[in-house]
Amino acid sequence: MTITKEKIVGELVAEDYRTAQIFKNHKIDFCCNGNRSIETVCETGSIPLDTLLDEIATLQKANTDSANDYKTWPLDLLADYIIKKHHRYVATRSSEIVPYLEKLCKVHGERHNELFTINEEFKASVGELAAHMKKEELILFPFIKKMVEAKEEGKEIPLPNFGTVENPVEMMKEEHDVEGERFRKIAGLTNNYQVPADACNTYRVTFSLLKEFEEDLQLHIHLENNILFPKAIALEKELRS
Repeated sequence: MTITKEKIVGELVAEDYRTAQIFKNHKIDFCCNGNRSIETVCETGSIPLDTLLDEIATLQKANTDSANDYKTWPLDLLADYIIKKHHRYVATRSSEIVPYLEKLCKVHGERHNELFTINEEFKASVGELAAHMKKEELILFPFIKKMVEAKEEGKEIPLPNFGTVENPVEMMKEEHDVEGERFRKIAGLTNNYQVPADACNTYRVTFSLLKEFEEDLQLHIHLENNILFPKAIALEKELRS
């Protein structure tokens, strides 16, 4: 498959998640801002268009056996996967990172006062993500599952109290944007998670965990913004037509 400059970044990552690493290398946001074309992100980031297209083409020639084809998954399976894999990850990993950040602030905060801001931003993210995920688990995802069931059984779906699935989807995407921006700030404050020369082992572990957390969140948001949400909107339109 030949990729052109008009290809939308989020759609490409949805088709082949391996391309996410290429976009990460060039600091291109493929999850929250994945609705831009390759040409647009190259212009915005001063990236040579031919270079990016060549890297994508080279990747596509590689073996694809290890790539998860999330786009082909049933919507109810994908929703369950997001909860069990990514929602659980946020809950468990954040409880590990917060104490580490508190310790770093106490031990290294005097020399590295950016740690206090990093700590504040991360704790704010944890709180917002907890509320965000609860809304998905209690409201949005159950409705998506009901739509899948309705299609399988040939039933009509009742009109939910939020009107159309597009309404909670837009809310979730806006909240994704907030977290994407928050982690761009954290990445900047940590110099892309590079530890200073006087860093102790706890410092290194904490920054490694923060980097891992951001990477998991990027995949988490990508699965929703670029695959689950568009397909849920399309399914609702199909069922109501």
